Amino acid sequence: QVQLVESGGGLVQAGGSLRLYCAASGRAFSSYTMGWFRQAPGKERESVAAISRSGNLIYYTDSVKGRFTISRDNAKNTVYLQMNSLKPEDTAVYYCAAKGRIGGRWYEDYDYWGQGTQVTVSS
Repeated sequence: QVQLVESGGGLVQAGGSLRLYCAASGRAFSSYTMGWFRQAPGKERESVAAISRSGNLIYYTDSVKGRFTISRDNAKNTVYLQMNSLKPEDTAVYYCAAKGRIGGRWYEDYDYWGQGTQVTVSS
C-alpha cells in the first residue's frame, strides 16, 4: 500500500511557473513508476508525465513537452512536476499516481492515486 499526497498547486498567471510535489509513504517508493495526471472540468483525465523507478526513463504528453519537467528523489520519497510557461489550458486538478507493474504503456495501470491539487492559470 502506498499513500500519496500532492501539494504545490495554486493560482498563477499565464506564462508563470509552479512546482508540484507528491510525497509518498508506505511501501518502497523506489519500486514504483510515478506519474502525473490531470483532469480539467468537464474533461476526461489525461496523462501528463511519468518517470521510471530509477529516473532514467521519462515520458511526457505532447502538450507539455519543453514546458514541464518531472523528477524524483527516492531518498525523500517525493516526485516533482516543475511547470513553466503555464497556459490557461493547463488549468486542472493534478494527480500523482504510483504504478507497481513493470512494462506496459507509461500512462496505464496505475495502482495508487493521490487526492489531487488544483492548478489554475489565469489569462
